[in-house]
Amino acid sequence: MSVTEARADLSPVAPPPRPRGRWRSIGVLVVVALAILALLSQGLLSSLNYFETVDQVLAHRAAVGTKEIRLEGLVAARTIVRTAVGTDFVVTGSKGRVVVHATGEPPQLFAANIPVVVVGHFTTRRGLTFAATSILVKHTATYIAQHPTRVRAPNGSTR
Repeated sequence: MSVTEARADLSPVAPPPRPRGRWRSIGVLVVVALAILALLSQGLLSSLNYFETVDQVLAHRAAVGTKEIRLEGLVAARTIVRTAVGTDFVVTGSKGRVVVHATGEPPQLFAANIPVVVVGHFTTRRGLTFAATSILVKHTATYIAQHPTRVRAPNGSTR
């Protein structure tokens, strides 16, 4: 072996490649976590069923237009009229009233002077006639105890 051969090669060499697998894994986990959070938040937000009161809708009637909403109000006394396709009635708030034309059979507990939520839309952009596809009766957890004969089971018995 000669002296030149025994000398170490001192030429620059490229540094070893960085282990990118760890950072790539962390990045993938962050993206997956964000995707899961986005899906959960959208699912939770879409499962919430908000309603607007008659007074709220009347305050910004033009902005509501004819889009589908859930409208809450008190069924006015002596306004319920059964029709061939459903029921017509008036829901009131403290500052106004809306005429509702509901299709289909109303719920069993539907009556005057009770709060209801109707699902549907206004028939015109500025009018006060509401076309409802569903009526939901609002009541407290103690309603059945206070009115045991009003609630009937599917077999016809009262609870």
